[in-house]
Amino acid sequence: MYKDGDINTVSAVCFTGHRSIGREYAYRIPTALKRVVEGLIERGAKRVRAGGAVGFDMIAALCILELKQKHSQISLELVLPCKTQTRGWEEASVNVYNYILRHADKVEYVSDEFTSRCMHERNRMLVDESQVCVAFCAHSGGGSAYTFGYALKKGLEVINIYDIIKNIT
Repeated sequence: MYKDGDINTVSAVCFTGHRSIGREYAYRIPTALKRVVEGLIERGAKRVRAGGAVGFDMIAALCILELKQKHSQISLELVLPCKTQTRGWEEASVNVYNYILRHADKVEYVSDEFTSRCMHERNRMLVDESQVCVAFCAHSGGGSAYTFGYALKKGLEVINIYDIIKNIT
């Protein structure tokens, strides 16, 4: 067990990952994610921060909501780009988003409306208040890859779920 002040102690974790995830990976993510997050909880993680996007963000947030039943000390914080984030989404995704929103412990918005910078700012906010970034990053393009690189640049421990599950059959 880690103690406060230990170099391996973690207080806040953020998530970043692709919106579109291939079927061959999607069913493997929750098991690997729960194992990783439980290890981080053992290291002291209490704050878990997600960006609320379709795909990995939603999978991660649902995982945290499930883990909260066993680990009541963790809190789910949503850092959202704007209040209109779900505009244009499919109804099923909006329903999942609203469920997560209702059960989150804290919700923070970068902007009321969509701007050209709100997603970028959200990604940086996720990283800036975390010690560990848990990612699903399978390719080098897009916002997830940027956030992954930003986390590395800021010196965060980065755990890529893709690396864990890519060779599991």
